Formats: sequence, C-alpha cells, structure tokens
Amino acid sequence: MASKVPIPAPLKFYSIVIPAHNEEESLPSTVRDIHAAMVSENIPHEIVVVDDGSRDRTWAVLQELKLTVPTLAPVQNKGSHGFGRAVTCGLKHMKGDACTIMMADASDSPTDAVHYWRLLNEGWDCAFGSRFVKGGKVIDYPRVKLFVNRVANFFVRIGFNIPLNDTTNAFKAYRRTVIEGCRPFLSPHFNLTVEIPLKAIVRGYTWTVTPISWQNRKHGVPKLKISEMGSRYFFICAYVWLEKYFSRGDYRKT
Repeated sequence: MASKVPIPAPLKFYSIVIPAHNEEESLPSTVRDIHAAMVSENIPHEIVVVDDGSRDRTWAVLQELKLTVPTLAPVQNKGSHGFGRAVTCGLKHMKGDACTIMMADASDSPTDAVHYWRLLNEGWDCAFGSRFVKGGKVIDYPRVKLFVNRVANFFVRIGFNIPLNDTTNAFKAYRRTVIEGCRPFLSPHFNLTVEIPLKAIVRGYTWTVTPISWQNRKHGVPKLKISEMGSRYFFICAYVWLEKYFSRGDYRKT
C-alpha cells in the first residue's frame, strides 16, 4: 500500500454518483437517506443520479424528489447505456473535488459514505471499502454471487499483489485528481468497478481500506449478470496488469 503524503487542502464539495436503470422503487429511500446523512454531518454535497435509459418512472421519480431534496442533481445518459457508461456520465457531470460511487438499490450505507469523506480529508487519494475485513458486514448476500465474488477478488489480489480483498465492489471514494488521472475509462459495464481502483493503485495514488456494510436490495432486480461479465472483468484486469508491469510508469501520478 502506498504511504501517506502531506495532507492537502481540505475538500470543499462531495459528489455522490449513482447510476440508475429502472429503479423507481428504490430511489426515494436511497436518495433521502443519503441526503439526511450528509446534512446531519454538514457535508456540502450533491447527489448525481444518472438515469441510464430507464423504461419505468425513474426519471419522473427523480423530478419529484427534487422538490424535497435540494442537493439532488439528476442527469439523463443520452448516449449508449451500461453501468460503466452511466457512472462515467455521472463523473463527467460532477462538481465536487471528491466523489463516491453508490448503488441506487440502497445496498450501500450512507454512514459509510460519510466515513469515506473523512478519510479523504485526512489526505488519502482513495478510500476503498471492504465487506470482508473485520468490522465489515453483508446481509442477505446470494450464495452463488458471494462465491463468484470471493473467487474473482482472490485472483485480482494475487495478480496485482495487493491486500485489497473487495476490488469488485463499486462503492469507493476518490479525490477528483484521481478520477482525472485515471481517464480515459474503457469499461462500458460493471467492469468499471475494477478499472478505477486498479488504475488508481497502479498509477501511484494513495489509498486506504475501511470496513463497510452491504445489504441486498429490497426492490427491483439485480442488474449485474454474472454470466456476461467474466470476459469483461478479465479484459480490464489484463489491460491494467499490462500497464502495471510494462508501461515503465508512464501513467503514474506525478
């Protein structure tokens, strides 16, 4: 793990980026809970929810939520769709000097997002949560998905020789400098969840790991299709692995 550097200037604004595809049922509680957590801690923020080609009332629900959640900043992804493209769209529109990526289904804890903000303000470039370290917690995790998750993360950890054991989880936080330093993003789908943190690590940004919690969605259906993602995860891991060992540090943080 990279060593800490002198603490930079305090962060001023936090962007919470949430991709959403057909999430009309989940979004009201997700957005309100995040807003309440940020307000209670006096964190200047925006909640950037990206409607990724939804066919239900997701966009209408977001317009209704704006009436009671003043920090909500909904965006429509008018280009090609996919989880990675939606997140990239949200990162393009964010105004903050730091961000976190959260899921629309309320599986991620707003309290953990607050903790991420504090860690970034301690001077870290990245805050990576893990559900599988002491203090971490998962609730109602599907067994097959859990098995595949642990196998995939084991190979990522061994391949990159890093102690992080939950790389595939999207819920992580970054300074804007990291996001800009890791562009361009190649992953159109869920493989973006590994592209950003692995690029950040390989390019020399500082990072720390903290326990987080996760709970299964209460509404809607999961968007991740495990059968479709194997080759996509392999491709992006191989791409960043080649950068790590063969780029001669051309892309490292300066």
